[in-house]
Amino acid sequence: MIGSPWLPACVAALMLLVAACCAARLILSRLHRRHSEPHSDVLHGLMGVAMAGMLQPRLSPVPPAAWLVVFGLAAAWFSWESIRSRWPAKPATSQGTHPGPHVVECAAMVYMLWPTPPGGHDHASSMPGMSALASAPNPALALVLSLFMLGYILWITDQLAAARRSHVTAGRAATDSAVSATAGGSALDAIGDGVLAPGIAAVSKITMSAAMAYMLVAMI
Repeated sequence: MIGSPWLPACVAALMLLVAACCAARLILSRLHRRHSEPHSDVLHGLMGVAMAGMLQPRLSPVPPAAWLVVFGLAAAWFSWESIRSRWPAKPATSQGTHPGPHVVECAAMVYMLWPTPPGGHDHASSMPGMSALASAPNPALALVLSLFMLGYILWITDQLAAARRSHVTAGRAATDSAVSATAGGSALDAIGDGVLAPGIAAVSKITMSAAMAYMLVAMI
């Protein structure tokens, strides 16, 4: 399945779709003044374009070296944000999820973009549609990163299910309050005052993590 010629093209298309969803959330959050995860959306939008370019080189707008710089700097920034989030007096500026998983995502991107060492055998280049991926210099690390992505998928799925249960409970309570109150407009406003499209954001993260796990396994 990993070597199927159509699979990398489908994954690349999914990554561009994820990037488009992230860009749409950024725009809509500003237009409708809704809460979102701007740092996460920017990162995943860039990751979507970069991963699509790794799978289909003609889709990459910049050379791999430029992406290495981008994700290297992003890893350093999210690492600093992760450290700052542990200081109560100086909360992190990132909104939404904890920046820790983003550090691992950026590290995985740097790992996948790293050039093949001289004389190294490029396993991925022998697979149809995977010529832009270098072989893993450390298969054990690639396996650990792919396992992290699978664990991240499970965590996001659990968080999404918990959020839906909480939303249903809160929606019922708000509806009861709106019926009993004389001015029910405030209760209805409270229902819509949440994060913009949290379901789409969660599905985008799951899709991107699954694609990254697939690409890491392809490098082994």
